[in-house]
Amino acid sequence: MTSARRTLCLILLFSPSAILPVSAQTSPAPDSRIASLIEMLGKTKTPTEAAISPDGATVAWSLRNHRESQLRITKVADPTKDQILTPSTANQGCGNSIPTWSPDGESLAFLSTCTTNGEKSTQEQIFLWSKKTGQYRQVTHLTGNITAPAWSPDGKTIAFLFVKDATRSAGALDAMKPWNGVIGEDGVEIQNVGAVDVASGSFSHISPINLHVYEFSWSPDSNQLAYVAANPPGENNWWVAKLYVQGVGPIGSPRPILDTQKISGPLHGLQIALPRFSDDGKQIAFIGGLMSDQGSTGGDIWVIPSTGGEPKNLTPNRTSTPAFFGWIDDKTLGISEHVGGSSRIVVHHIDTNADDPTQTITFPESIGSGTSVMSVSVANNGNLAFIRSSFERAPEVWAGPMTNLKQITHLNDSLKPAWGKTENVDWTNEGFHVQGWLLYPPNYDPSKKYPLIVSVHGGPSSAITPRWPGAGYGGVPFSALGYFVFMPNPRGSYGQGEKFTQANVKDFGYGDLRDILSGMDTLEKRLPIDKTREGLTGWSYGGFMTMFTVTQTHRFRAAVAGAGISDWKSYYGENSIDQWMVPFFGKTVYDDPAIYAKSSAIEYIKNVKTPTLVVVGDRDGECPAPQSFEFWHALRAEGVKTQLVIYPNEGHAFHDPDHRLDVLERAYNWFEAEMPATVSSKNGE
Repeated sequence: MTSARRTLCLILLFSPSAILPVSAQTSPAPDSRIASLIEMLGKTKTPTEAAISPDGATVAWSLRNHRESQLRITKVADPTKDQILTPSTANQGCGNSIPTWSPDGESLAFLSTCTTNGEKSTQEQIFLWSKKTGQYRQVTHLTGNITAPAWSPDGKTIAFLFVKDATRSAGALDAMKPWNGVIGEDGVEIQNVGAVDVASGSFSHISPINLHVYEFSWSPDSNQLAYVAANPPGENNWWVAKLYVQGVGPIGSPRPILDTQKISGPLHGLQIALPRFSDDGKQIAFIGGLMSDQGSTGGDIWVIPSTGGEPKNLTPNRTSTPAFFGWIDDKTLGISEHVGGSSRIVVHHIDTNADDPTQTITFPESIGSGTSVMSVSVANNGNLAFIRSSFERAPEVWAGPMTNLKQITHLNDSLKPAWGKTENVDWTNEGFHVQGWLLYPPNYDPSKKYPLIVSVHGGPSSAITPRWPGAGYGGVPFSALGYFVFMPNPRGSYGQGEKFTQANVKDFGYGDLRDILSGMDTLEKRLPIDKTREGLTGWSYGGFMTMFTVTQTHRFRAAVAGAGISDWKSYYGENSIDQWMVPFFGKTVYDDPAIYAKSSAIEYIKNVKTPTLVVVGDRDGECPAPQSFEFWHALRAEGVKTQLVIYPNEGHAFHDPDHRLDVLERAYNWFEAEMPATVSSKNGE
């Protein structure tokens, strides 16, 4: 069959009309422990954003659930003084989110779906709340997707990312539009920088309407923007985006000052994120590194003159991975970063390339203020605000001085983990220092043997940091169900510096797999792990690793591959984000097909003996369903136990709670059938 016909067959196979709803398929039997676990996790109240006022005295934060998003403000000195903000009491259940303080702290901008006439709406608009009067004012009246509002330093304008008449969120994680009509020639939705004048409410486009902008920041004088942008389609071209500077006003036009595809040196071909003007406006700092996903930021911090010039690395040879930063002054940076599998906030002196040990704090948990990964909201007096979450502690807002942070919210004090204790695991392999996290089963008894599930993270440029799990599929719930759960950060991950992150270039599935197996060896030497009951799972890149690993070793008794990649060669022509692959493989698949075949599970499919469950969304643009179909089809043809479950109207990240629960139940039943958490006495227990 020709490749064109084969592609057409796959498109027809995975069209919505060809997929039965999951509810119409054979569903797993419910398990009381899963039901109890999901009920407990469903009680979690999750703050999603936290913004501290310029004077450091008040935190605005949002609380989101399935019905609404609530906005509150809380005094740092007295967290019992709490106020709910909503522009319309008549409209119950509307969403209020992304609080953003004005530079003088007198106004709070936020997004809201509230309407003045009390009718429900799905369209978010920017509202202002006055600290002095307590009144609200709607300042935008637009149709489309509004995100990332940011005040100009002079307080006169609010800029934001805007997709006019958007039909979906701008990004590859959401469900793609169903294939229909002429492919690749229909209209695309482009994200621009829009702005609203605070006084008059007048709206204007700042960036060109034919340039897709991913993120931006204001210059100190409010006259310019720095932004990262690329030609459309936006969801595919972030990996080749350029850094632009543009004047704000009628005569402003974009001026590219950095194109990493055209420069030489260590920054060549890498990705850029978080552009930030220095206080004098003469320089723009940004994070540059090998990044596999927009939003999963990590690398070194670089700086370039705002007029263009040679970029300079401000954090060379760092053995951690900066993910967020801000200028303190022209010689000092505040950095939020991955260190091993933990999070760290540190003050860094540029001239000496040294951190201040008196202003460094490390958290064995995940942190973030909601604006970007590991972001921290900072007041003029240095006070911080962000959300903390770990395996032991559900998410809460914290604020105050770095050395004296205070818990601002107590939303989840009654929640206790249903899983076992947490251990930070370190080992060495092939000259690399590697780290991971181990969760014990509850009521751990060292005299008993336990099964182990290895959960591999996505990316690969990412890291597992401790966080409270959601009510659905993931590694943590398996610990509550009686398993050891091992979550490694092998080479290619964040947390050990840029050299470590780039160590799996042209080597997917080899060095990183050896790191994982070496970590398992370390655990098996000192813990009562039953080597005959070891399983493997992962999503996205973790799904690829699951598919590939079972072709390389028979060590695992069972596997669950979520949204995986089985054949890098065919994947290149099927996904909606092929630009991400070139930095990792060196060339396109058309220029070097052998390097893609080297890491393709389908090339070694006859080696597989491990029973493997395969799950995927039917509208996944990052890891399209045909990849899962290929793997399942091959295993079935080779007589290996397998099952494929396709979830309708889901993209790369599942949104339907029922689907997320269904994946967990199916995965648990799959592992229980092949490697149960408890075994009868006749089997040696």
